[in-house]
Amino acid sequence: MRRGLLMLATVGLLVGAVAAPALARGKGNPNPQPQVYVTSQGLTYDSILVRDNLPFNGTSNWQLLEEGPHGLQTEFGHGDQGYFGGRWFMDMDGDRLPSEGDHFFLCPLLGPGYEPTQ
Repeated sequence: MRRGLLMLATVGLLVGAVAAPALARGKGNPNPQPQVYVTSQGLTYDSILVRDNLPFNGTSNWQLLEEGPHGLQTEFGHGDQGYFGGRWFMDMDGDRLPSEGDHFFLCPLLGPGYEPTQ
């Protein structure tokens, strides 16, 4: 139950951070965009929410986005095999695989990546 509440809070923060300023981008934006840390690269990327609450389409072409020590994090980014262009899912059922009941959205990474500040 605790894990589920944490995931719901993370989804809420992500959606709340980007829903209003959907066309703005960059670190100087008065309405912050989410930042995603890519563990395989050691870089942080700005991002922008394009579509939220996408339906699960039965494929595995979704990438896990989760809370980590640098905030939102994922394993792969631009140039990495396994990066699906910002097609994310947040694991709501604890199996770490995209499945019915998880949260799906499109939120591409905006380059270039930069060293994390945390």
